[in-house]
Amino acid sequence: MKRFEGQIAVISGGADGLGKGIAGRIASEGGMVVLFDMNKDLLDRTVGYFKNKGFEAAGYVVDISSEEAVSQSIQQTEAVYGKIDIMVNSAGIVGPTSTKITDYATDAFDKIYVVNLRGTFLMTKYALKAMEKYNYGRILLIASIAGKEGNPGMVGYSATKSGVIGLVKAAGKEYAETGITINGLAPAVIKTAMNENTDPKQLEFMLAKIPMKRLGTIEEVAAMSAWIVSKECSFSTGFVFDISGGRATY
Repeated sequence: MKRFEGQIAVISGGADGLGKGIAGRIASEGGMVVLFDMNKDLLDRTVGYFKNKGFEAAGYVVDISSEEAVSQSIQQTEAVYGKIDIMVNSAGIVGPTSTKITDYATDAFDKIYVVNLRGTFLMTKYALKAMEKYNYGRILLIASIAGKEGNPGMVGYSATKSGVIGLVKAAGKEYAETGITINGLAPAVIKTAMNENTDPKQLEFMLAKIPMKRLGTIEEVAAMSAWIVSKECSFSTGFVFDISGGRATY
């Protein structure tokens, strides 16, 4: 399939994990992918890997919590490639796990907020500024089942991902009469490097709540994400899709 031929897709957190998987799927279907990530070495390797596969790819070192960095990088992408059709915000951090709120450091909460929620806000804000000029766009914000249900021991992650869900619903309604859709995706635990530092007891708790009794895969997330950001997904906006192995209850 060539669903994304001629389209430009910006993917934050694109050097690894879900972002890399989603970018690879879009690129494999003809899209030009522009990866934003903080890790320059990993970013360079991922861009090189994609190019070796014959994909169109570029990368920018971007701290999505910085308004100046996001604004400049979005504008640069638009200047170089002429437009932005797709934006997937996959960058995020987990923060403390297996930690009661009374033991949760305020500094740690602030750190997770600036990436997970402020960063999502900034990426959405500036992607929309680029897209509204052409009255077309697909925005996908990666949330989490933790934002729907709340994971005990992970109040920072749960609260910020819940904020992402609220952002999807509000911004989706704001742009509902345009050609731009804004949706979210709420995964349960996916097998990525992001979970390597998660407390094993925390992972065991989250896995036990998944009726399928297994972790999701990057490939499964990428396949669903690709449909959400395609032209085919034209009558869904302000919605948070489930990819949780049956865990989601709403």
